[in-house]
Formats: sequence, C-alpha cells, structure tokens
Amino acid sequence: LYTELGPENGNGYQEVAQSLNGQKASMVRVNDLGEVIVSVAVPVQRFRAIHGSLMLSTQGDDIDQMVTAERLAILKVGGVASIVMIVLSLALASTIAGPVRRLADSAERVRRRIRTRVEIPDFTGRRDEIGHLSGALRDMTGALYNRIEAIETFAADVAHELKNPLTSLRSAVETLPLARTENSRARLLAVIEHDVKRLDRLISDISDASRLDAELQRQDMAPVDLRRLLTALASVANETRRGNNIGVELRFEGRGALDSFTVPGHDSRLGQVISNLVSNAQSFSEPGSKVRIACRNRRSNIEIMVDDDGPGIREDALSRIFERFYTDRPHQGFGQNSGLGLSISKQIVEAHGGRIWAENRAGPPTNDSEATVAGARFVVRLPT
Repeated sequence: LYTELGPENGNGYQEVAQSLNGQKASMVRVNDLGEVIVSVAVPVQRFRAIHGSLMLSTQGDDIDQMVTAERLAILKVGGVASIVMIVLSLALASTIAGPVRRLADSAERVRRRIRTRVEIPDFTGRRDEIGHLSGALRDMTGALYNRIEAIETFAADVAHELKNPLTSLRSAVETLPLARTENSRARLLAVIEHDVKRLDRLISDISDASRLDAELQRQDMAPVDLRRLLTALASVANETRRGNNIGVELRFEGRGALDSFTVPGHDSRLGQVISNLVSNAQSFSEPGSKVRIACRNRRSNIEIMVDDDGPGIREDALSRIFERFYTDRPHQGFGQNSGLGLSISKQIVEAHGGRIWAENRAGPPTNDSEATVAGARFVVRLPT
C-alpha cells in the first residue's frame, strides 16, 4: 500500500534506503484508490561517495492508462486479425476447398458409376494448382472411360471372331457322322483342321494384343539403336526366307555416315512392328522379288519405310487395314490370317508417340496416261 511520507521522511521508503546503500531499487505499490504507482530510487554519488538519493514515482493511474491503452490496441489488432482470418477462410473455402470438394465428389461418383460417364468439373481456366488438378482428373477420367470402351469393343470383336470358326467347326462336326463317302469325310476333316488352326491363330494373336498395352505401360523406355535393330531383322529375314525366295534389302539415309538412328522406346516391340511389316510385304510379293527397308534420319523424327512390289492396296482398304480383325488377302483364302498384325503394330507405334500409315507407290503410266501401282509402302514415323 502506497503512503505519502513527504520529503522529510524519505528514508521511510524501502527503495530510498536501498539506494543510500549504493543500489538502484524500484517498487510497485497501490494507493487507496486502487491505482498502481511505480517508484524508482537511484543513489546520488561522486567518486563513490553517496551524497543522497533521488526517487521518482508515477502519478496515480498513469500505469493503468497505459495498460488500458495497450489492451485496447491488442483488442483492435485481434479484431482486425479475426476479420482478416474470416475473410480469408471464406475466400479459401470458395476458391480452394469448394472446388477440391467438388472434384473429390466427382471422383467418388466415377468410382461408383464406372459404366456411365461422369463429367469432372472443369477448372482448367484457372492458372493454379486447382486448374492443373482439374485438367489431370479430366484427362485421367477420359483415358479411363476410353480404356473401358476399348476393352468392351475388343471383347465384342473377339467374341464375334471366335464365333465364326466355332460355328463352322460345330457344323462340320455335326455333319461328319452323316457323311456317306470317304471324300465327304475328308473334306469335313479338312474344314475341321482349318477351323482349329484358325482358332489357335486367333487365340495366340488375341492373347498378344490383350497384354500388349499393359506391357508397354509397365516397361520403361530406353534408347533403341534402329541401325542395329533393322540390320539384325534384315539378316534374319534373309537367312529364313520364305519358299518363294523373297529377300530383304536395307539402306539408311542420313545427313552423314555417322548419323545416329536412335529413338526412345522398347526394342522388342519396335522389332515386332518391323518384322510384321516385312512379313506382310513378303506375303504379297512375287517370287524372286525383294522387300526394301529404308530408314531416314530427319530433324525431329526417324522414318522407316517398307516397300514391296506386290499388287498394292485397294483405295477403299487403305484406311481400314489397321482395323482390328480386318484382312484383305483374296489370294491366300479365307481365315489364313487373324487380322490383328497391323492393328497391333499401330498400337505399338502410337504408344511410342509415332504414326504409321500405308500408301501405294506410283508406277509408270500406261498407254492411257494413267499411273499404275508399283507396290505398297508402309511408313513408320517415330520421334527422336
């Protein structure tokens, strides 16, 4: 409790007594009105000799006013901070939390309703992470639905293609006991053998096509030296020629002798594409002719062309030969090919970010000044 002693009784203050002993001292007291009073006493000395003491004290309620002012300032700052936090929370809820919740709900609906398309909200107009996330989810969902539709279409095509030889096989088996002559039985057995071989070919090609996409996704791409790959394939093709003695010629066209013919990819699958194109060209070539492979090095891609001297491709079939199970080989008879070779080749090339197409090579004009077809050409373009 603060008591006013007057200047004559200064020694009665504890802080004054301590300062007369050479020590600085302070004290906090409360007066009768409940006001805080702070007093400080310091010694007055010269050459270490203490001549007196000086005490300073605050007037009543000065400290309380300062404390109150600081509390009000803290309250003001806290209020402003609270308002800012509320505004920011509402802004974040509308710009981040809300869109993220809508994206999450859409993803959940995609999981539950996988058979029907669910539209992912489009926030790609935003130049931030939400826009990027929306675009990624939309692309992922589109790829998922496309994959599902491709699987369903593939399953339907497989069922259709397997049903044909099975129907023929069942018909032949049911007719076999009714055959009366050995000639009829031999024809029916030949039909059965043909259908069994066709089923075996179809199942092998379907198995390869069904696991192709998964293998390409699991394996990492590595640099593939096309010069070495094509040289090996041409050598194998020449050593294992078909019965009609069709050879394979290979040439490389670049800007220099040391040009690099390297692309990122899977060497076994790219080899499968070229091997399939060479085998396809040999099957349409005349006995004693050659299949020519040319590899060109361009600025941003490499082109591989496979030419033959066969009858070429019908104009209406140029856009269909890469369809699944489509085949156009009237000279070989029905059912000799599964029609999946070029479809698998296209799938492999597109998985490498490239393109594959077919065209007819123009021959010399006839007497009617009409250009003839000198053979077919398949072109594979791969990015470097």
